[in-house]
Formats: sequence, C-alpha cells, structure tokens
Amino acid sequence: MKISIERATLLKAVGQAQSVVERRNTIPILANVLIEAESDSISFRATDLDIEVVDKTAAQVERAGSTTVSAVMLHEIVRKLPDGALVQLTDDSAAGRLTVQAGRSTFSLATLPKEDFPVMASSEYAANFSVKASVLRRLFDKSKFAISTEETRYYLNGVYMHVSKGEDGPVLRCVATDGHRLARIDAPLPDGAADMPGVIVPRKTVGELRKLLDEDDMQIAVSVSETKVRFATPVITLTSKVIDGTFPDYTRVIPTGNTRKLEVDAAEFAKAVDRVATVSSERSRAVKLQLDEDRLILSVNAPDTGAAEEELAVAYGDERLEIGFNAKYLLEIASQVDRENAVFLFNSSGDPTLMREGNDTSAVYVVMPMRV
Repeated sequence: MKISIERATLLKAVGQAQSVVERRNTIPILANVLIEAESDSISFRATDLDIEVVDKTAAQVERAGSTTVSAVMLHEIVRKLPDGALVQLTDDSAAGRLTVQAGRSTFSLATLPKEDFPVMASSEYAANFSVKASVLRRLFDKSKFAISTEETRYYLNGVYMHVSKGEDGPVLRCVATDGHRLARIDAPLPDGAADMPGVIVPRKTVGELRKLLDEDDMQIAVSVSETKVRFATPVITLTSKVIDGTFPDYTRVIPTGNTRKLEVDAAEFAKAVDRVATVSSERSRAVKLQLDEDRLILSVNAPDTGAAEEELAVAYGDERLEIGFNAKYLLEIASQVDRENAVFLFNSSGDPTLMREGNDTSAVYVVMPMRV
C-alpha cells in the first residue's frame, strides 16, 4: 500500500477513528486502526467491539492495500506535523512496518495483520430513515446531561430513542434519566421511522455521534435494529451496539397536575443559581427557592462555609412556595433552554418539578426536589 494525503484531511479522519479506541485494552489489535486504500479513496476503521467507526476520505492511491497501525500513535504523529504537509503512507507487510513520511520527517510504525482486525457483523435493520444533523443534535444534546453514570442501573446509561405520540401526532423521541432528573425531547417523525424498535443508545456512542453533527443541513442516514444502531454521513459511518435492557416507563414520573407556574429569564436564573451556589458545600449543593407574588429568592445556607441570597423579578401568581434543589441539576436544566424564558411548573415542595422552554412542549424536563 502506498498513498499520499493532505495532513488536515488525514488528521480529521484519524482523529475520528482514534477517539473510539479504548486506551486500556488487553487485545492489542483493538488499539489499532485498520487502513484500507483502494482506487482514489482511503478508509480508517476503529472499534472497541461495541462501537465501530469508519471514516472514508479521498487520497492519491499509488498502490492499493491495507494494514493496521496504532491509532493513537498515528494520530499524535499527524497532529504534530506542520500545517499543509503532504503525508505519504507506505506499508511494507513483509517487514510489518508502516512508513509515515512528510517533508523531512520519517516515522516507521509497527503494524499488525489486517486479518486479525474484528469487523462488526452487518445486521438487518428494521428501519432506515434520514434526518437532518441539526434535528439529531438537538435530540441528543438536550437529553444527554440526564444520562445515569450508575453502572448497576446499566439500562439508564444511555439515551432511549423511540417512536412515541406527541401532542400533534407521532414523534421521534429521546429520553434520558438518572432517577433525579429527566429530559424528554421530541422531533417530527421522519419518513420510514414508524417501524423503528425503541433502542437505548449508549453514552459513549452519543459522544461519538456528536462529532458527525456539526453541519446543520447534512442529512444523516439512520438505521435501527433490535441490537444495533447506525448513523452515516457520506463520509463517516458510526455503528454501535445498543444497551440490552428495558428502559423504564418514564411517563409515570412526568407530572401532569402541576399548576403553580413560574416564568423566569433562563439566562438570568442560571447565573443567579451559579452565584449563590458558590458558598455551598460541594456535597449537598442545595439551593432554596422561595416564591412569592412576582418574586423569587434564591438562597443557600451552608453552616460551615457561609450563606448567600439573591432576589429575581419573575412572573409568579400562585400561593407562596419554598422548595429546594440540587444546584448542579438546576444549572444543567436551565442551560438547555434556547429561548428567553424558562417555565417551571410546581405542585408542592416534595413533588417533582416540570420545566419547559416557554410554551414549547417538545422539550420537557423533570427534576426531583431536595430537602433544605
């Protein structure tokens, strides 16, 4: 194999692949990226056995072929090469070496046979549909903060993507929860998605997928089966196993009878929470909200470090209420709001609180209160 490729192009392709590779693994071949060159393109394939990413890019191929080489090492070398450099990759399979050449720099890297590289079996997908990158980005960006990190409840370690019924008909919905807070985000149902099985997309896959979604108008081809999910652009294909488990019935924890309504400027609210939480002890980080006629007082009382209080002008016309929340949860939820106003719906100081963006019901958040 002998190819020439521009440094920036190579860096982008190898960067995407090497981020999937687990730094600590006991199987040497899993630390490698599989490089395959043919006619006028080159593909880089990496896997951790749960996720596989293939990045295909244009290159000058003098001699077709394939090999595998350390993904992290190749990425580091290319990253340190000067901008605009033309990089030449030459594989000598007899010697088990890949030569990387750019300008006056030459590197010789150990390779492993491509036959040892595990390629994820392709499966039959129950549903195939296409969706805009901006839509997918919103679905996952706004829900991923609520993914649980608790290993024992592994079925909460991802985002539940499924078809559901929204206010105006069927929707593509993403839900994440860790038991303390919940995010439920809807988008119009794409053509071809109606028969999609509900799947739990793992946290790591959600992180890798984010890198595919920067161009708003790009169409992402999505394929879903009971065991796998695949996201593909014309250049990159990301295939992942889904979490084998049953996502709990989240509809039971979304309150429907909360009538006390608070409307507040989302950005001002987030800044105020952040300011008063500065004095709280890291362990509890509880913030108390005192609501009265068009007035909100945020306060923190940490006996060992100090106290803080801040008043905000808000729209609130219901009876007086005192309720406490974990400051981190409040901040994460408030930071999801794209519109100016955040609307909180309360019931009592012991019940879950509902939050949405203005009158938009396509993004709904639930947060459990704390005793303060």
